[in-house]
Amino acid sequence: MDLGLRDAATVVVGGSRGMGLATARCLAEEGARVAVVGRSLDDVERAAEDLAGRGSPDAVGLAADVREPAEVESVFARLERRWGGELNALINTVGPNVQGTAEELSDEQWREAVDHGVLSIVRCVNAALPLLRSAAWGRIVNFSAHSTQRQAVNLVAYTAAKAMVTSVSKNLSLLLAREEILVNVVSPGTFVTPGLTDWARSVGIDSDDPYRLMEVIGTHYGHPAQMPRAGLPEEIGPVAAFLASRRNSYMTGANVNVDGGSDFVRVVPVRSPELGTTTVIHTVDLLEI
Repeated sequence: MDLGLRDAATVVVGGSRGMGLATARCLAEEGARVAVVGRSLDDVERAAEDLAGRGSPDAVGLAADVREPAEVESVFARLERRWGGELNALINTVGPNVQGTAEELSDEQWREAVDHGVLSIVRCVNAALPLLRSAAWGRIVNFSAHSTQRQAVNLVAYTAAKAMVTSVSKNLSLLLAREEILVNVVSPGTFVTPGLTDWARSVGIDSDDPYRLMEVIGTHYGHPAQMPRAGLPEEIGPVAAFLASRRNSYMTGANVNVDGGSDFVRVVPVRSPELGTTTVIHTVDLLEI
């Protein structure tokens, strides 16, 4: 399907790896101009080279810490000069890496979760809006998380930040609908991302096996799925690319779950001998319940 993205000006914040890079690759393969934003200059330049090889004209990597307002403003000022003052799509995939229960987390950790997970997205949206308004069409796609709908006690700050992203995005969709700038949310379930594989290695799990990863995530975090494996980044990229595209012409304010199925999963308290924590397992065949 032609998504109508050829020569479109697009930005993927957090686009140098994982689900962000997978989304950027889909945009590039559709012929969009793609800018990837991330903290590491080496990573964003490497990503831009990859995107150019996939068909993106004028792919560019921009290093910035989106927790810093001045750096966000600088990124979008550079893009305004480079691409003539117009932007068609902004995709925000960043999220905080804050773990711990509500009674364990410090005030500073809570501030980090909100600053990195929410305010960074608000900063990027505000900086991008003049460019989106100048374009013939505009889209915003923000990544939330499936964990907002299925809690895990040690992800309370991460989950709270992602819930705020969903709420802010829905409010933006209301604000911008009359201008026909569409705002939608993608809520991933368990995906084989660098963050997840780093965690898996830390607990001695084979990070290359999506079936084993889903088994462990189901028991450790209580986030099982009807499908027996974790998702791959290339399976979520096309969803985000569609929402960011001209082909999506009437969908706004939506929260799209990409989670391997979760509506009909039952959770049962157990104790995990492997991880030594009270966790849950899941039963997916409801015909037997």
